[in-house]
Amino acid sequence: MHPALWISKTGLAAQDARLATIANNLANASTVGFKKDRAVFEDLMYQIKREPGGQSSQDTQLPSGLQIGTGVRTVSTQKVFDTGNMEVTDRGLDVAINGRGFFQVQMPDGNTGYTRNGQFHMDNSGQLVTASGSPIIPSVTIPEGALGVTIGEDGTVVVRDSNGQQSQVGNIELADFVNPSGLLAKGGNLFMESIASGSPQAGTPGLNGAGSLLQNTLEGSNVNVVEELVNMIATQRTYEMNSKVVSTADQMLQQATQML
Repeated sequence: MHPALWISKTGLAAQDARLATIANNLANASTVGFKKDRAVFEDLMYQIKREPGGQSSQDTQLPSGLQIGTGVRTVSTQKVFDTGNMEVTDRGLDVAINGRGFFQVQMPDGNTGYTRNGQFHMDNSGQLVTASGSPIIPSVTIPEGALGVTIGEDGTVVVRDSNGQQSQVGNIELADFVNPSGLLAKGGNLFMESIASGSPQAGTPGLNGAGSLLQNTLEGSNVNVVEELVNMIATQRTYEMNSKVVSTADQMLQQATQML
């Protein structure tokens, strides 16, 4: 079988994976706190027919060898943690992270999840939870009858009662990782710790490299729709070229068959 068929087949598969990544980015263009992915490729092994630097005679060496590649593969999808656009809202429980860091969330199975989505709500006991009902870590509870909630840049949560008195009811902490791109994406705007990400370092917002908090603000998706559309066009054209290689190799095999 013509090797070009198998090489172009790997190219088609790689562009399929890239298109799926682009489609997921575009689907989440309006998802709060979403971080886009990009597909990472690498070439496959080479068939070394003549090794570079090999002896072509007793006194001469080959300046370049004969190395034939066998295609490409998708090696990973990398999360890009650039900060998304900040969108001002009218909700006091909407919080955005301006910089590095993640909100910590208590998962139903007892593990800790990490998210950039600061759309918080109150459950029936006044505890701050995510849209799916998972409480944040450390726990923050808004007392019944509170007339206003203020969340400072350092995560301090202060409420005002009917008498105009203010009291601090908790602190929101952020966790950061040496390699955020190594986090395990779980869906639901949540990430999990992995060996590649390193251990979480929890601390006060605004200190030791952690971002500060912005109340009445949400971080939008960092997907650039125009960039994704351009990538989609490039993917389509690359797919077409690999398809053309398949067609050309088929025609060459057909001609060889007819000549036999």
